[in-house]
Amino acid sequence: MEKSLETLSKQQLLALLEEQSAQATFHKKELQKSQQELKQKTKELKQKDKELARADEHLRSYLSKSGVLEEKVAYLESQLEMFRRMQFGQKRERFEDKEQLALPFEVTAQELEKREEAFTEKITYQRKKKNATHKGRQPLPDHLPVEEVKIYPKGDISQMKCIGQEETDELEYEPARFFIRRYIRYKYAHKSGEGVIIGELPERVIDKGIPGSGLVTSLLVDKYCDHMPLHRQLERFKREKVPIPPSTMNGWCARGIDRIVPLFEELIADVKSQGYLQVDETTIKVQDEGKKGKTHLGYYWVYHSPIDGNVVFDYQPGRGQKAPEAMLKDFKGYLQTDGYAVYDHYAKKEEVTHLGCWAHARRYYEKSLDNDPERATRALKEIQKIYAIERKIKEANLSPEQIKEVRLKEALPVINELGKWMTQQLKFTLPKSLIGKALAYSVSRWDALCAYLYDGNLFIDNNQIEGKIRPVAVGRKNYLFAGSHKAAQRAAAIYSFFAICKKHQVNPYEWLKYTLENIMTIKYKDIKNLYPQNYKKLQLGK
Repeated sequence: MEKSLETLSKQQLLALLEEQSAQATFHKKELQKSQQELKQKTKELKQKDKELARADEHLRSYLSKSGVLEEKVAYLESQLEMFRRMQFGQKRERFEDKEQLALPFEVTAQELEKREEAFTEKITYQRKKKNATHKGRQPLPDHLPVEEVKIYPKGDISQMKCIGQEETDELEYEPARFFIRRYIRYKYAHKSGEGVIIGELPERVIDKGIPGSGLVTSLLVDKYCDHMPLHRQLERFKREKVPIPPSTMNGWCARGIDRIVPLFEELIADVKSQGYLQVDETTIKVQDEGKKGKTHLGYYWVYHSPIDGNVVFDYQPGRGQKAPEAMLKDFKGYLQTDGYAVYDHYAKKEEVTHLGCWAHARRYYEKSLDNDPERATRALKEIQKIYAIERKIKEANLSPEQIKEVRLKEALPVINELGKWMTQQLKFTLPKSLIGKALAYSVSRWDALCAYLYDGNLFIDNNQIEGKIRPVAVGRKNYLFAGSHKAAQRAAAIYSFFAICKKHQVNPYEWLKYTLENIMTIKYKDIKNLYPQNYKKLQLGK
């Protein structure tokens, strides 16, 4: 190339340079043109991206609005249905239907026979446990006073001579006093040498155990009635120089409650068969065995039978639809609850009439006083009129038939006017406002709120059962949590009977001590005599 360039003349070289410069200029322009086109394409793509983003945003907005509209349409349709149902008010004839469920219900003979078989099997099993091997027990303190109970064999012992005695000690307790009760059982042998008899040891709460019925009763009453945790009760034992390990005390409580389980199972069957239940639930923390230091939030489902005043606490790990299934699956009759949605599943059954709670409805209006004082005040005044009628009924001590007649005559007109006013006002309220929620709660549950007019045995609200739940709320502030799911269910049994004691003004200590001492020997036909209210009648009759 160098040689060829050397042979070229100056003019030829200039021409070559000009040609190459022209080509370079051409390529540069082409490159600039391509860059400009690329910029334009990029700009167009960015513009399209923005347009797509705006379109996506519009689409999302539309879908969101569409969902809201669908929800609003569904809400309005449901309100329209309620308006149509309520616009002419309730008819008196509706609550005088001869086919309506009659209270109280009666238990069939077949069901009673099944219960007796189950009770006998349970008691027989617990009696057989007396023969189980025992590892021994801790000796009782020497400083405690001894109260001797001498037991002689039954029958004629005049022709017999005493050949010895057997002693059985149990640690007993009376309020503010520990003492030892020593059973001295005398042995007698026939002079002819035919055999030996001995005084029979009475049934004890814990076979071959230290504690007497009074001590076990005191532990349970102090914990579940007076809300004193066991670790505090231990301090009382220490002050009296009675050393009892915490695990031993826990075992005594568990065995004591286990003794009344057959009675508790009978109580459950009775409550389910009454035909009128009030139901509510409350929380209880339970120690999680799988996670150290953590607790599980369980629930006590409480069932109150207003007809006889019985109460059943049932522990369940959750609050879902299956939790009350054991109690409500086959239930027939009147079911009174608050507005919790789980109850709707059971209330919609053909053989169940759902009762609402006016006290819950009233609370919604109390909360909305600041939001809409005018309408909230009017609703509260009308509800107060209904309650005034209930107070008059209570003071007059009327029969169920008379109660129903007074309600239909005086309460029904007030309820009809209140229902019409509520449906009219609901049209002009915001659904999410406090007054809107109050009106929606009442209107959507109107049939259930009016159902107490069916029978004079029914109550206007659920306040009775809420009173039964309060001891659990007080107790969990003291002992904080249950040790396990099994312990929580065990506690449900004792909570049930102590609630009944409170309802019927029965001394829980006296009732439980009597029950623990007699439940293992009582016949099934007399088992209900151990219910607190029946125990009270027996004591008054003596």
